[in-house]
Order: sequence, then C-alpha cells, then structure tokens
Amino acid sequence: MKLAVISDLHSNREALEAVFDHIQEQDVEEIACLGDVIGYGPDPEFCVDLVRGHSSWCLMGNHDEALFRDASDFNSHARGAIDYTRNRMQPRWWSSSEKKARWAWLKGLPLKRREGRFLFVHGSPRNPVREYVLSTDGILNPDKLRAVFASFDDIAVAGHTHHPGLHDESLRFQSLNGAESATLPLKKGEKYFINVGSTGQPRDGDTRACYAVIEEHQVTWHRVPYDFRSTQEKIYATGELSEILGRRLEVGK
Repeated sequence: MKLAVISDLHSNREALEAVFDHIQEQDVEEIACLGDVIGYGPDPEFCVDLVRGHSSWCLMGNHDEALFRDASDFNSHARGAIDYTRNRMQPRWWSSSEKKARWAWLKGLPLKRREGRFLFVHGSPRNPVREYVLSTDGILNPDKLRAVFASFDDIAVAGHTHHPGLHDESLRFQSLNGAESATLPLKKGEKYFINVGSTGQPRDGDTRACYAVIEEHQVTWHRVPYDFRSTQEKIYATGELSEILGRRLEVGK
C-alpha cells in the first residue's frame, strides 16, 4: 500500500491544488481524505469537487457534520464559516443536480475506514468525528492517551488537530520540527497513532500545507508551500468570513 492521505482541507483551494500537484510526483496508488473538506475557507465547492473526483474515499469531519447538525460548540469564527458554507451549498428544490450531488455526498460521508493494519478516522477511534488526540496528551493527559491506544489495534490514522506527527506506545509525540519532509518507521507488532496534519489550515507554526504518504512499513509527511495570500484575500472579500481565519494562515496557527 502507498496511500496519500489529506485532511482538514477547510475550503482552501490554493493549498489543496498545491498538495494535489505534489502528490502527482510521489508515485502513490491512491488518495484518501480524512474529512473537514469544508469550513473556515472561501472555496467549499471547488474542494468538494476535487476530492469527489480524485480521492478513492473520504471520511466525515466535524465541520462537514456541522452542516447537517448543531455547530453550537464551535467558536464564533468557525460557526460563522459553517453558516457561510451552508448558505452557499445547501440546495433548494430548483437547484442544479450538481449542487444537490455535492450536498448528498457530504451528508453521506462514512465515519471510519479499515485498510489492513490501518484504521482511518477524522478524530479518534473512540469518537471518529469529534475527539481530539492532542500532541500534548502524552504529557498533560496520559490516561486519556492510554485509553485511546486501548481502543484500537495496530495503527490509527487521523487529522482534526492540524498538528502532524506520531504517538507511539510510550506516549511520546514525534513532530516534524519544521522539516520539508519526514519519514518514521512503522514496526510490525507495535501500535501507533498517526496525525497526517492539515492541508488547508496548518496550526503547528508552519504555514505550508501538509499531508502524509502511508505505507505498510513507514509514514512520510510532506510540507508544501502555497499562495496563502490569495486565500487570505478571498476570505476578506467575502465580507462574511472572519478576518481571523485569513490572518492565521500567515502564521500557521
């Protein structure tokens, strides 16, 4: 298996296009998405269409789910972005079949997927859509992280936190530390929790888009520069999305 895994695209067209271009150079067999195709950014339709057309499968993220359920637990900036996205994407009876198909696709996204020794989710094996497995949990919340490890076999792969890296059974988190690419081994008989990072809204202090290539014996993360200033300008031009959602792209937070 050689699978490119993207997550947390958040309606960021420029980042997603840059990542897809980079993936084409990696000789991967398939592309998969762990959810949060929409939310925060200005181009939800484009991102949905690209993932629908070029990914083998996609999972439900918490922002995708919020289109159809309650977003009251989101902060005001995220909640406003959900309202913006819903107003753009929710079909009416007179809407085009294309618009209806996008909506139905998002609503029907599955919560998890098993591929060999890998369990793929958006959040965690215990709560596939909403639970955060934080990079600091091994230090600040070790009992939680032990319980997460007890809830799956072999290797879990997630996104959601926007922080790429890997927890092993010692509960230590290994991050990318600013590297353009980083590879870590996946030893037989050992358990790992992999976070593939965020394509559309990195939060680890690195402005570059992030994705991972998963193989049976290793995981490789890639950081891809993109024109975040174009994304910023489009966010500001909506007059509806919070300016904070644009400003954070230039600091990777």
